[in-house]
Amino acid sequence: MNTHNSLDVLNESIPHNTIHTIENFLIKYAYTLDDGLVKEWESFFCDDGLYFVTTFQNEEDKLPIGIIHCQGRGMMSDRITALETANIYEAHRYCHNVTKPQIEFIDSHVFKVRSNFSIYRTMENGHTDLYATGKYLDLIVFSNETPKFKERRVILDSKRVDTLMVVPI
Repeated sequence: MNTHNSLDVLNESIPHNTIHTIENFLIKYAYTLDDGLVKEWESFFCDDGLYFVTTFQNEEDKLPIGIIHCQGRGMMSDRITALETANIYEAHRYCHNVTKPQIEFIDSHVFKVRSNFSIYRTMENGHTDLYATGKYLDLIVFSNETPKFKERRVILDSKRVDTLMVVPI
C-alpha cells in the first residue's frame, strides 16, 4: 500500500530545511497581515515581484483581469500608502488559515508553491465572517538563502468579491 500523498511525492526531492524555510516564510506572511503590519507586506516580494488577485472564473477563462494587480514593489508601496492615507474603511482584523504547501522544484533557487487559504475577518463591532477562500499560486526565489515572492497569484473561490478588499490577502 502506498502511504505517500501527492504532497509527499512533490516535496520529497527538496531538502527538508528548504521546505521548512518556505513553510515559515508563508506563515510569517500570514501573521504579518493578521497583525496589521501592512507596511511590511512589500518586503516579502522581489523588487520586480508580482502580486495578483483574481477569481477562479477569470483564472479558468484565462482572463488577465485582476482585482488587484501590483507589478513591482513600487506599486505595492503605493497601494499601502493609499491604504493608510486615502482610503476610508471600518477597522477590522484578519485571521489567515493556510494549508501545508505543495512545493515543486523549478531550478536551484526557484520553487513553485501552492497552498490553500481561508481568511476570517472580524469587524470592530465583533462580527466575524468568512471573508475569502481560495489558493495561492506562488513562485518563490531564494536570494542569499532568503525566500521572496517572485509571484503571488491569489485565486479566489468566489465570483463575488467583497468591496472592502483593502488589505492584501
